[in-house]
Amino acid sequence: MSRYRWTILALGTAAQASYSAVFLGLPVLAPHFQREYELGLVEVGLVLAAVNAGSIVTLLPWGLLTDRVGERAVLAAGLAAAAVALAGASFAPDLGLLVLALVVAGAAGASVNAASGRAVMSWFAAAQRGFALGIRQTAVPLGGAAAALVLPPVAAAGGLRAGILVLAGGCLLTALAGAAGLREAPPDDGEPLGDVAHPLRDGRIWRLSVGSSLLIGAQTSILAFAVLFLHGERGLSTAAAAGVLATMQALGAGLRVATGRWSDRIGARIAPLLRLSFALAAALALSAALSGAPLALLVPALVAAGALSLSWNGLSFTATAELAGRARSGAALGFQQTALSVAAAATPPVFASLVHASSWAVAFGLAALLPLAGAGLLRRLAL
Repeated sequence: MSRYRWTILALGTAAQASYSAVFLGLPVLAPHFQREYELGLVEVGLVLAAVNAGSIVTLLPWGLLTDRVGERAVLAAGLAAAAVALAGASFAPDLGLLVLALVVAGAAGASVNAASGRAVMSWFAAAQRGFALGIRQTAVPLGGAAAALVLPPVAAAGGLRAGILVLAGGCLLTALAGAAGLREAPPDDGEPLGDVAHPLRDGRIWRLSVGSSLLIGAQTSILAFAVLFLHGERGLSTAAAAGVLATMQALGAGLRVATGRWSDRIGARIAPLLRLSFALAAALALSAALSGAPLALLVPALVAAGALSLSWNGLSFTATAELAGRARSGAALGFQQTALSVAAAATPPVFASLVHASSWAVAFGLAALLPLAGAGLLRRLAL
């Protein structure tokens, strides 16, 4: 493969980061949503779920379209449309229109998942693929970390509208960059395109997708509510709580690269994924136990849980693409990301309801069971 593959990796990573900053940045703005729209915790959960809810219905179609027409058109069109929808969300006069606009933004921006993932997978050989897709997957926590650092001062100075418009601007910028720089990888000698829907009939893809969905439930539980928990329950300022979230994101990004390199070295994806699942369950259980402890004990446990919750995605993403093969990777990734979005959209309202009905400790404790259930499904795969 040519050196241009690194340009593809940079463009794909930037594009994913701009979209990730949206669904991971909204929790940073959660206190502003509460004040601006006079929302309760469950209503905030609905706002935070809106972007992922929108992506549920479009991830698979975007993946199928990517296999047909290529990555550049799909990525650029989707991110540009997401930018327009986010601009509309910034002017929404009530909760209903706000949620609708965020749903549309999620539906459009979801194009980046299959498009950027397929582009990187196509340009890198198997021996480097875990590392490359690990770097590409750092876009998710890095986008979240950037949002956690940038949005609080922006929203403090310009209000909620300014914060959402910054997210819209990021999507528009990477849409233009993708349109200008992405191109299809050279053809290989692999299987022809054939039936692009084949991954949907592969039991291994289903098992991997459902197992990963349980892990994303644990991830969403901590990342979507860390700021609200630390600010509303434990008294940290919004900026300080967002700083904790940014630390989780930055450490999670490093873990994604490290685990990708690890998986390349041992020639396996599932074995390290299982170990990370067990570590995440332990960290979440510890966070639940320390939910009322002094911050000096609680914050490190939360940071560890948050970082581990982000560590596994690259392995799951790589395993899905490799199971399907290059020609069908768009469809397979679209299907897997649909499953993850269903879980990510369902988690905030459920988690918020658990907190409301019981306590933060109980909710975090139940979330710790999700990685264990996911590991039970994934352990039967040999990758």
